[in-house]
Amino acid sequence: MTIRLPSSDGTLRTYDPRPEPFRPSSGTAFTSRTVFSAAHVVADPYADVSPDSPAAFDWDATLAFRRHLWAQGLGVAEAMDTAQRGMGLDWAGAAELIRRSAAEAKAVGGRIACGVGTDQLTGGSLMDIRAAYEEQLAVVAESGAQPILMASRALAASATGPEDYQEIYGHLLRQSAEPVVLHWLGPMFDPALEGYWGSADLDTATEVFLAVIAAHPDKVDGIKISLLDAGREIALRRRLPAGVRCYTGDDFHYPELIAGDERGFSHALLGIFDPLAPLAAEAVRHLDTGDVSGFRQLLDPTVELSRHLFQTPTRFYKTGVVLLAWLAGHQSHFSMLGGLQSARSLPHLARAYELADGLGLFPDPGLAESRMKTLLTLYGVQQ
Repeated sequence: MTIRLPSSDGTLRTYDPRPEPFRPSSGTAFTSRTVFSAAHVVADPYADVSPDSPAAFDWDATLAFRRHLWAQGLGVAEAMDTAQRGMGLDWAGAAELIRRSAAEAKAVGGRIACGVGTDQLTGGSLMDIRAAYEEQLAVVAESGAQPILMASRALAASATGPEDYQEIYGHLLRQSAEPVVLHWLGPMFDPALEGYWGSADLDTATEVFLAVIAAHPDKVDGIKISLLDAGREIALRRRLPAGVRCYTGDDFHYPELIAGDERGFSHALLGIFDPLAPLAAEAVRHLDTGDVSGFRQLLDPTVELSRHLFQTPTRFYKTGVVLLAWLAGHQSHFSMLGGLQSARSLPHLARAYELADGLGLFPDPGLAESRMKTLLTLYGVQQ
């Protein structure tokens, strides 16, 4: 089996697909780390919609993919940016997704946490922002899922300084019935979040973030940091109150951050674990036995794929994630909410296929090759 793939310089190269996939062991529960995969959604390819239309889902495939993640032993982080939150997935669609996924989690015994934001707003006062957060927090609480307080574009636009963040988050933490995960999403994932916590200076912003946590440590289960800065994450996690977890969201440095050091480690809440689920789960099971070397041997080679998918503009990483789900047979088509399947170039997608295949991520390599050839033919690449 060979396939001709386009390179970024306009030439074609021949690639020999891997004949056998990676085969994980059983999906037993983890004991050493709490690990969530942020999960993508599957669009309805037959829906007669435009990029500005409300989200149209293939619900069967969307929920089946969550069962796949739970079967590996992973938790599901629902309605996050991996699910195209704010990039094709509006609040009405997110609320339905949360309800359905939480019900599915309850039925199969899977762990789930869900994003709480303010994306029903396009602007507004601090009172409007607080009310929007409260509305979403209520939906997640009613579903029985753990809340993840996501960064708010509306708050970033309306806040006049750190005190506004402290007031909003303090109110929400006091109101939440159970500990939440606080999510700090950097502007590389969403440019509208520049200057979050009241300052574009990350050292200043970090102090505000830590002050919010210190004021309510009993209401913070953990923090998810998505700044793609391993040193900053390590320094921050060492300053967390006892019992507050650090969930790495760093899709560039996750093996070293999860493995940790003599002063601690990060748990995980990662978009890259969507395509990596079986391999990532197997790696964590090595950690469960104290085999750090085995963990790194499995997970370190995946970083090249992750860095490729998350290259700038980072917010379009979802396109590569959905491509790999299609190639792996988790869905029957390569289409996305808002038409975002067009957000990455053909050479980018070809390289994503090559790297994923090299890791053995496709349960049926022949199916993946056939589907990739179909995509290439649509772009005019003759095999």
